[in-house]
Amino acid sequence: MITLNTVLVATDFSDVADAALTYGAELARRFGARLHVIHVAENAFMLNVGAAGYVSDVTEIQREIDEEARRQLERCTAAIEPRPTTAVLSAGSSPAYGVTDYAKAHDIDLIVLGTNGRGGVTRMLLGSVAEKVVRMAPCPVLTVHHPEHEFVTVDAQRREAVA
Repeated sequence: MITLNTVLVATDFSDVADAALTYGAELARRFGARLHVIHVAENAFMLNVGAAGYVSDVTEIQREIDEEARRQLERCTAAIEPRPTTAVLSAGSSPAYGVTDYAKAHDIDLIVLGTNGRGGVTRMLLGSVAEKVVRMAPCPVLTVHHPEHEFVTVDAQRREAVA
């Protein structure tokens, strides 16, 4: 028998991540598991290094990035009951490390995340966050493509919104 006590959904606020959140919320509801929803925010230092290596004060920029991510996280989880645990993490070297470190620290049983299914040169150059999470995760990982065969029906989503 599979037991899920904690489900983690990592979001970048894309359509694919929204589909993953639908899956994760439904799985958590059906298993009576606690849902965690996180976003790994952009690292302002990495965004703010100029061509000449000049770095401006990134503290305020990082605060704004984190605050906007918190607002988006609140919007995308507003209808989920019971309320999930949410967190905005600052990106270290990689969003994949942020997701797997969180999963380890919070004893997560299942990670759910969207994948864009990039291929070819893009995947080779950029890699895939989902692929890295699958390799490093301390637990099973469910990757969700969008659009794809939907297991979560509209009726289930309506029940969730009413519940």
